[in-house]
Amino acid sequence: MGLGERKLRAGIGLPNRFSDRRLVASVLGIGFIAISAVGWLGSGGAAAQGLGWFNFGSGNDGPSYTSNRTDPDFVREWEANPPKGYATLAKANIEATKMAVRQYTMIVGKGGWPQIPEPPPKTPRDSLMQYGTTDPAVALLRARLAASGDLRSANTTSSYFDNDLEKALQRFQASNGLTPTGIADKRTIAALNVSADARLKQLKVNLGRLQEAIPTTSKRYVVVNIPAAHIEAVENGAIVARYAGVVGKPERPTPLLRTPITDLNFNPMWRLPPTVVSEDLIPRGREMQKKGQNVLVKFGIDAYAGGKKVDPQSINWERVTPGTYTYSQQPGKENPLGFLKINFDSAHSVYMHDTPSDRIFGRNFRSESSGCIRVHNIENLAAWLLADQQGWNADRIAQLKEKGQRLDVRLKKPVQLLFVYISAWATEDGVVQFRRDIYQKDGIGEVAASY
Repeated sequence: MGLGERKLRAGIGLPNRFSDRRLVASVLGIGFIAISAVGWLGSGGAAAQGLGWFNFGSGNDGPSYTSNRTDPDFVREWEANPPKGYATLAKANIEATKMAVRQYTMIVGKGGWPQIPEPPPKTPRDSLMQYGTTDPAVALLRARLAASGDLRSANTTSSYFDNDLEKALQRFQASNGLTPTGIADKRTIAALNVSADARLKQLKVNLGRLQEAIPTTSKRYVVVNIPAAHIEAVENGAIVARYAGVVGKPERPTPLLRTPITDLNFNPMWRLPPTVVSEDLIPRGREMQKKGQNVLVKFGIDAYAGGKKVDPQSINWERVTPGTYTYSQQPGKENPLGFLKINFDSAHSVYMHDTPSDRIFGRNFRSESSGCIRVHNIENLAAWLLADQQGWNADRIAQLKEKGQRLDVRLKKPVQLLFVYISAWATEDGVVQFRRDIYQKDGIGEVAASY
């Protein structure tokens, strides 16, 4: 069975292979938990009926698709190629998020939702809660998903994990930034166990961020939402494309910024930023020197002092400190910038770039960089940025990538770029979205940062 045929029983096909793009937009658009007034807080109110068009499965699905729930190809494809969905900084999201605050105030007032017991460490995969499981914890899962509006079934007490519950869990996963496998694994349970009160606080904090950021957007812009690890190219309020990204580690966070994209470097030279030099290169140089190895020779990095290239064998790494030398790496397969670097003014020495290895884009957690943003399928973003410039198209960019030709291009019309931190918001369809509070900026501690 090919990738294009392997689908979740819930009716979610692989990204870019969906037969119904409206369905895709709903999944990450992002999401499809429309909580409307009290309807979703009950079991089958008007809001639930209003989503009747969304067929999260054929209705004849059976356990024959079990293998697809754990299909690593599905997970990689879903994470690396997110559907467009709705723009994070759409104007309509302000009112939608205000509505979400009111809705979650109601949920908190009703007592929130129950906690789900976590599976023991190193739990065998077949003992996790998933389709076909019978366990007392399943009833708690039902109550949890019913409280947040994900479960539309009137059956909220059964201890059997059926098709309706699997669909509800997939809804929850998609709107919480998790791959919608329909399996209640440890990461999903941790997300489920973030309290309603904590989620309400996140919504209130992020409403302020939206109100600050949205009025500043221009007609054409790029936005990096750090908690989501997504990059959006937006024009006239609608997403042109959404890209998977890699953002800074908690100990090396990606900064917030608002600045224009000015130029692009194809097959660029990498000038090592100060953080990488002090925290990576120098410690690695000392470590390798003790083993009789040279970090510069191994990784093809050049060191300069006063503008002159230094013999790598003459360097004693025990005496090197930040600022002793500057370092750069020529274009090539080992260059961590890949074939493209996108530049903009930043006091933090960060930029957006390609990468020679794209495996990380297929992971769900992508807070792994030193502060810069790695962009999947960056050549498509480059084509959009250069669309107004004569002589530029996708074919020319592909040729530059294939030939490895060095070329620097300045944008005739700079494009606005925003790095934002939006971890909770709602879209115009009423869907409430949450993402990991990876830098713990929301004031709720580690609870929403640890899954």
